[in-house]
Amino acid sequence: MGEQGISRPTKATKRPSGEPVKQGEPAKSAKSGKPGKAAAAAKPGKPESHLAMVRRARRINRELAEIYPYAHPELDFRNPFELLVATVLSAQTTDLRVNQTTPALFAAHPTPEDMAAAVPEELEELIRPTGFFRAKARSLIGLSASIRDNFGGEVPGRLADLVTLPGVGRKTANVVLGNAFGVPGITVDTHFGRLVRRWKWTEQEDPEKVEAEIAAIFPKSEWTMLSHRVVFHGRRICHARKPACGACPIAPLCPSYGEGETDPEKARKLLKYEMGGQPGQRLSPPPDYPGRPAPPL
Repeated sequence: MGEQGISRPTKATKRPSGEPVKQGEPAKSAKSGKPGKAAAAAKPGKPESHLAMVRRARRINRELAEIYPYAHPELDFRNPFELLVATVLSAQTTDLRVNQTTPALFAAHPTPEDMAAAVPEELEELIRPTGFFRAKARSLIGLSASIRDNFGGEVPGRLADLVTLPGVGRKTANVVLGNAFGVPGITVDTHFGRLVRRWKWTEQEDPEKVEAEIAAIFPKSEWTMLSHRVVFHGRRICHARKPACGACPIAPLCPSYGEGETDPEKARKLLKYEMGGQPGQRLSPPPDYPGRPAPPL
C-alpha cells in the first residue's frame, strides 16, 4: 500500500527572483543579492508590527516551499496504522532510528489486532532501539486494543477520536491526520517550536498555545506542509545548538541571524542530510527526494 496524503510542490528549487537555490550556498537578500546579515522586516530599534510579522512569516513559508519542494514526513509508513505507531515510537529519538526499527515490528505485528495481542516482553525487544521501550510498548498495545475494540480495527480520522488513544496527543494526532487522511494540522515538535520562536512568530512555549498562534497566521490549507517545511529547515540548517546561519537562504528574513555560524564556508560544513550530501532519515523516501536513503540497522 502506498503512502497517503503526502502533497508536495513539484516546481524547481528557486528564489522568488527566479534564481536557483544551491544547496548550502550563503544566504542572499532577494533585493540586493548580497549576503543577508539581519532581518529586513523591521528597522533596528523599531518593534515589528503584528501585520509585518505575519507578512514576513508568510514570505518565509513561501521561500521554504521553494527550498524544500520535496518536504514530506520523515517516517516510513504504508498506511495510517503504521504512521500512528511510528509517530508514537518517535518520541525522544530520531526518525531514522524509528525507520530502522519498524520493518521488523510491522512484519511481526502488521495490524491493530496483531499488536493488541502482542506479548509485552517480545514487543519491548522489537522496539528497544527507540528508547523508553516499556512505556512505548504499553502505549502501542493500548492504542491497538482501543482501535480494535472502539473503532472497528481502523485508525480513526478525527482529532477528538485520535487523542483518546493511549500515548496519542495532539502532535501525534496532527501528524496522522495531515499525512494519512489529508486533514490539515500543525505539528509542534521540538524543531517546529524552536524555529517559530527564533523567527518571532510566537513567544509561547506550550505546544498547544504555539499551535493556536501559528494557526492564526496561515491559512488552514498550508498547515500540514508548513509543518514539514519548518521541520526540514530545523533538521538541515537551523540546528538547535549551532545554526548554519551563513548557509541559510532565508537569513535576510530572520531576526535571530547570528545566533549560529555566519561564515559561509564554516556554515556549509554544518549542513545535514541531503543539504550536506548525506543520507536522509528514511529507508524508503519518496521518488522525488533528492538525497540518499538511510541505511538499515
